[in-house]
This record gives sequence, structure tokens and C-alpha cells, in this order.
Amino acid sequence: MPDYDWQKSTFSPDASNCVHIATHPTGAVLLHESDTPGTVLTTSPAPFGHLIRALKVFPQSAAGGNSGGLRARGG
Repeated sequence: MPDYDWQKSTFSPDASNCVHIATHPTGAVLLHESDTPGTVLTTSPAPFGHLIRALKVFPQSAAGGNSGGLRARGG
């Protein structure tokens, strides 16, 4: 996996439960969870923005919905 400038989510205070976010030179948004760093979700800025807004409005229920524009890569 290329070396990206991964940023830890401010909503992940515990080191064992972290979500990391990076951008690809193409503008794609990359996400991975600390337990499975080889699996990277790739999306574009618009769907990622929708995800962030949904998590802020519905923090307990947003995780159970459709993945929309997210797709897994790697593994």
C-alpha cells in the first residue's frame, strides 16, 4: 500500500478503535480502520461529506445504512 498521510479521526480517542482518513492524489478520500489497515475504503468527497453529516446528525443509527459511494479495496 502506498504511504499516505493518514489522519486519525477526532471521534476515535482510543488507540485501539481508530478510523484513519487520507486523500489520494486524484482527490479520492481513503479510509481504514486500525484493526484492518490493509482494507481501504475509497470514495469521492461528496459521498464522504454526506457520511460525515449523517454521522453528526444520527450518530447512533448512521452505521446501519447503505454504503452508498464507498467501496472496499485491498485486504
